[in-house]
Amino acid sequence: MPGITLGDTVPNLEVETTHGKFKLHDYFADSWTVLFSHPGDFTPVCTTELGAMAKYAHEFDKRGVKLLGLSCDDVQSHKDWIKDIEAFTHGSKVKYPIIADPNKEIIPQLNMIDPIENGPSRALHIVGPDSKVIISYIITCMILLVNFGFVIYR
Repeated sequence: MPGITLGDTVPNLEVETTHGKFKLHDYFADSWTVLFSHPGDFTPVCTTELGAMAKYAHEFDKRGVKLLGLSCDDVQSHKDWIKDIEAFTHGSKVKYPIIADPNKEIIPQLNMIDPIENGPSRALHIVGPDSKVIISYIITCMILLVNFGFVIYR
């Protein structure tokens, strides 16, 4: 399996996001971060999950945890998708950045690959203040939703 695994330091990649360009370690900046990926914009399951993250964002904020999404489309598509997510998730705003990976170069470096499909997956890494992965999930079943309430209290 390519990329990082539990205990590994997340590579300090420069990424383009809905909030501009930055290096991952600068974003992590000595805090906990939930880094989550989705194969593509505008899919029903991914839209629901990003909306759930927007809904729970205040709970992560209270705990000093940052959120960082990743999807295999470009920044403009993400910005258009955010409007759709917010319309679907009444009263919630997507305030966290979403990384653009239209060439699918970042996903394998972060080991957010579906082992069955051998392509981008719905995945989640919890990254510690030292930029190391401490918990990792890869969701291969497209009908299952990530329980972000569980992630908060994990």
